[in-house]
Amino acid sequence: MTSIINYNLGNPKSIKNMLSYLGIDAVISDDLNTLKSADRIILPGVGHFAHGMNQLDILGMSDIIKEYALTAQRPILGICLGMQLMTNFSEEGDVEGLCLIDAQTKKFQLQDKSLKIPHMGWNEVSWQKESPVLHGLSEKPRYYFVHSYFVECNNQNDVLGTTHYGQDFVSAFQHNNIIGMQFHPEKSHKFGMELLQNFTKL
Repeated sequence: MTSIINYNLGNPKSIKNMLSYLGIDAVISDDLNTLKSADRIILPGVGHFAHGMNQLDILGMSDIIKEYALTAQRPILGICLGMQLMTNFSEEGDVEGLCLIDAQTKKFQLQDKSLKIPHMGWNEVSWQKESPVLHGLSEKPRYYFVHSYFVECNNQNDVLGTTHYGQDFVSAFQHNNIIGMQFHPEKSHKFGMELLQNFTKL
């Protein structure tokens, strides 16, 4: 069973709807025991980093997520804000994250002032290494982005994919069982379906 974490940020229903369309069983839950027993979990999110961490702490989920990802080493996928929350620290609110991966979240400071922030819309991802989550993907995949901050990995071996928007930035990372995607696979049609389907097979 795949559990989608409900911490009152973002729209977990859109992820569940996509998984249901693919014939994959998933539940949206804020129950700690449900999350502990899941085969894999998805941490979604849209909004402010500091508020996201505060919500996870209030609901008692931060320690559960760390135990799940770092101790039990079971598959976890962070999407958009969920990816950023996995990092050590964010400039958005100047707060510590879940520290699941050696990375930090930074605000775009683009030299090209014609480019709008947030980065919004479809963009390509260039995959940087092999991974089971990328198995059988379409060529030249495009994904849907909405974000003003981006992740910077300290270990280049953790970089799964990069995207260019005024600068190259990490649009996906993977460190063993810990996976993050800055874009929204649940809003990215067939390209996102392929990724989600692969993740649920891990």
